[in-house]
Amino acid sequence: MTRRRLAYERLVPLLALVGAVPALVVALVLLWTGEHEARTRWTFSILMVGSWLGFALALRERLIRPLHTVSNLLAALQEGDYSMRAQLGDPANSLGLVAHEINTLGTTLREQRLEVLEATALLRRVMQEIDVAVFAFDSDDRLVFANRAGVRLLSRSEESMRGRRASSLGLGDLLDGKSPRVVDLSFPFASSRWELRVSQFRQDGKPHRLLLLSDLSRVLREEERKAWQRLVRVLSHEINNSLAPIRSIAQSLSSSLDAEPSPSVGSSYDLRQGLDVISGRSEALARFMSSYARLARLPPPKLESVDVGGWIRRVVELETRMPIEIRPGTPIRILADGDQLDQLLINLVDNAVDAASETDGSVRIGWSSDPTHLELWVEDGGPGLLDSGNLFVPFFSTKPEGSGIGLALSRQIAEAHHGTLTLANRNGEGGCIARLRLPLVPSPGS
Repeated sequence: MTRRRLAYERLVPLLALVGAVPALVVALVLLWTGEHEARTRWTFSILMVGSWLGFALALRERLIRPLHTVSNLLAALQEGDYSMRAQLGDPANSLGLVAHEINTLGTTLREQRLEVLEATALLRRVMQEIDVAVFAFDSDDRLVFANRAGVRLLSRSEESMRGRRASSLGLGDLLDGKSPRVVDLSFPFASSRWELRVSQFRQDGKPHRLLLLSDLSRVLREEERKAWQRLVRVLSHEINNSLAPIRSIAQSLSSSLDAEPSPSVGSSYDLRQGLDVISGRSEALARFMSSYARLARLPPPKLESVDVGGWIRRVVELETRMPIEIRPGTPIRILADGDQLDQLLINLVDNAVDAASETDGSVRIGWSSDPTHLELWVEDGGPGLLDSGNLFVPFFSTKPEGSGIGLALSRQIAEAHHGTLTLANRNGEGGCIARLRLPLVPSPGS
C-alpha cells in the first residue's frame, strides 16, 4: 500500500508535467527563434518553466492532500474515534461529497456505539439486580462473570472466583445434564431446592455457557407467608368481631350480678365463675390473635447504623433466667432495622434458653464477618431438634404456651433484610445452633 501511494503521488505531478510539455516546447521554440533580446528570452523561459513546475506541484497538493485527510478519517473510525470531522469544501463537488458521507458514517457509528454501550450497561445492571444466581463460563469452564446473587450464594468475592474452573467452585456437575431441571443443593449458607438452567452464548466468537440458579424455596415461602397473612387477617377480623360482644356481655352480666340485692350464694358464685371464665378466655384469645397478626403487619425495615456488639449485649441483658456467654467477633456495624433485629434475636435467645433449661445446658452467642456478610450464631446445650420440617411454620409450636410465630417472624425479619436464618443440630454435640446471615451492604430497594 505504501508503494502504491508513493507511485500515485508521483504519477499525478508527472502526468501534469508531461501534459504541458508540448505547449511549453512550442512556446520556448517561438521565444528563442524570434527576434528577442537574450535577457527577455531568459526571463520568459524561466517564468514559463517555473509556472509549469509550480502548476504541477499545486495540482499534486490539490489532489493528494484530500486523499490523506480521507485516509486519516477512515483510520480514526477504525480505531473507534468518531470525533474527527472532514472539511473538504462544498458537498456539491466530489471531494466534498466524500467528506460529507464520511462524516455521516462517523455520526451513525457513534450513535450505534452509544446504543451498544447503553444496552450492555443495562444488561449488566439487570443481571446484577435480579434475585437469580447467574454464572458465565468460557469454553474451558472458567468463570468470567458472576452477579451479586451468585457472589452471595457462594460467599466469595467475584475477584477471587473469576478465572477459576467450575469444578473448583462446586458447580462443575451443574453444567451438564438436562436443562431446565429442579435440584436440591447445599451451599455454605443456603440449602434449598433450585431451578437450574444452562444455556449457550458466544462472546468474541468463542462459545460460553450461562448457568442460572433460582431459589424455588424462597418463592414458595413467600407465597406461603402471603397465604398465612391473608388467613390471619381473616381470622383476626372474624374472631375479634365475636370476642368484642362476648366480653361486653360478660362484663354487663357481672355488673348486674353485683347490683342484685340478694342473690343466692350458689347461683351467684356459679354465674360469676362462668363470667370470669368467659372474660378470661376472651382476653386470652384476643392476645393470641394479636400475636399472630404481627406476621401480617411486619413493616419494611427502616435502615440505620447498628453496632453488632452493642445490639447483642443489649438483648443478652434482657435474659435473666440464666447467664449467656458472649464470644465476640471483630467490632462491626451494619445497616439494619434495630428494633426488628432486637425482636429476632430475642426470639432466638428465648428458644435457646428454653432448650438449655431442659438439660441444664448453657447458651452461647457470637459473631464473625467477612467483606460482604455478618454471621451471628446462637447455640444451646439442649436436646436438639426433633422435627425440623415444621420449625418455621406459623401456628406450630412444641412449647405448651408457645404461639408458634417466633421463628416464623424471625425468618421473615431476616429475609426482609436480604439475609437468611437457619437452625440445625450441632455436629457431634447435643443441642441446636441458629445461624443468622446478613449482608453488610443492603441490596437496593431494601
